[in-house]
Amino acid sequence: MKSVCTLVTGVNRVFFLFAAAIIFAVVPILLFEVVARYAFHAPTVWAMEASTLIFGPHFMLAGPYLLHLKGHVAVDIFSEKLTGKLKIASEIFTYIIIAVFGAVFAWVSWPLAVSAWSMGETSFSAWNPSVWWLKFVVPLAFVLLCAQALVEAISALRSENDAIGADA
Repeated sequence: MKSVCTLVTGVNRVFFLFAAAIIFAVVPILLFEVVARYAFHAPTVWAMEASTLIFGPHFMLAGPYLLHLKGHVAVDIFSEKLTGKLKIASEIFTYIIIAVFGAVFAWVSWPLAVSAWSMGETSFSAWNPSVWWLKFVVPLAFVLLCAQALVEAISALRSENDAIGADA
């Protein structure tokens, strides 16, 4: 089970690093747009939309590994006061809720992605790039989030069992 957990976290880390890398494409694209618009009075029809299309996968694919890093904003008014088994139980409950959320959204978004692919969906802008491929990022990201949440719940459960074993 530990190797499966390590694999899930490793896969999410690879997607996280990919998401971190693709954000570096946004800066040159927007720089090109600014120079073209203000220096040459020739704005592009694609730069703003391209940066938006890059930011979507960046945002979605970084989330699951951020869950592992505990990098998401947490409202811990109640959980910070908990200790011991109650705190671990609270963490496990939270991760299970996140896993269910991820599974439901993956389930709901998959048919939308397949539909976009079958129609060859485009953005309907002046540039009009294909966006069907982007729709597949959504269910993928939610499957990865669900898997990472389950891994974190298992990890919290292990720490609870380790704490119980230490008390015995």
